[in-house]
Amino acid sequence: MSDFVSGFWNYYVISIVLVSVVGCGVLLWMQSSAKHVEGETTGHVWDGDLQEYSNPLPSWWRWLFYITIVFSLFYLAMYPGLGTFQGVFNWSSAGQYDGEMKKAEEQYGPIFKKFQSQDIMTVAASSEARDMGQRLFLTYCSQCHGSDAKGARGYPNLTDGDWLFGGTPEQIKESVAQGRDAMMPAKGVMPDMNGDQIKDLANYVRSLSGLAADSIRAQRGKELFAAACSACHGPEGKGTVGLAPNLTDKIWLYSSSEESITETITKGRTNRMPAFGEFLGDAKVHLLTAYVYGLGGGIKDAPAAVEKKQ
Repeated sequence: MSDFVSGFWNYYVISIVLVSVVGCGVLLWMQSSAKHVEGETTGHVWDGDLQEYSNPLPSWWRWLFYITIVFSLFYLAMYPGLGTFQGVFNWSSAGQYDGEMKKAEEQYGPIFKKFQSQDIMTVAASSEARDMGQRLFLTYCSQCHGSDAKGARGYPNLTDGDWLFGGTPEQIKESVAQGRDAMMPAKGVMPDMNGDQIKDLANYVRSLSGLAADSIRAQRGKELFAAACSACHGPEGKGTVGLAPNLTDKIWLYSSSEESITETITKGRTNRMPAFGEFLGDAKVHLLTAYVYGLGGGIKDAPAAVEKKQ
């Protein structure tokens, strides 16, 4: 590795760049000084009658080429391009980014700090904060939750009151900042649960929320549920905050059809909400939390068991 950070490579790159630029100038001069006779050919013929003429280059084209060569030398003196030489202006993309971030911080920092000093519910009631939070949401969250925050298959709706990890301001902020991981283990790999038993279990799960189900299968599935599922979802299937969703309501993350529920039981589900705390910083997370809370699904006090369907 030390071979690639030695001073040799710096001069190697510089020499290649300068030789290339100067070489273009020399080639242009050689072509311009060569004798060309209008209308005569070089003797090169292709496809029987395609001939190469020895006409001189147009003056406007030749001088435009010279200008580009001069410009390239000026550019290399002003900006990076010659190895580790940063140019007279000492410009770099990282420096430009830092400068833009500093300018943005000077302009928007006081606004972020103002809202950060307020509680979530106060910020959620501010129209200015909602507009800022919406822009953050559309940039970082809408790809999964949708621009209206109503979610999609596999991505929860943030406008209702159904939360797997809790919908209080503190819990929402924790979700945004630290992310969340949820996993429903696959039951189809269990040696003591075959396809017919999984179908019985799926019918019982459907019956918990009042959906149409085969009563005989649901009765058999009830015993299977107590043995294989109640540890997480609870004996009545009402779920556990932060662990397993409530199966007795009508909110489903992956559809309530028998086929979808059977697939979930058989193969399991794995979901991940990425953490934005380190990337966005505390002030933006605070605004984003207030926006999500203000969508209508946030709650003041943590309930005993609220969830999102697996």
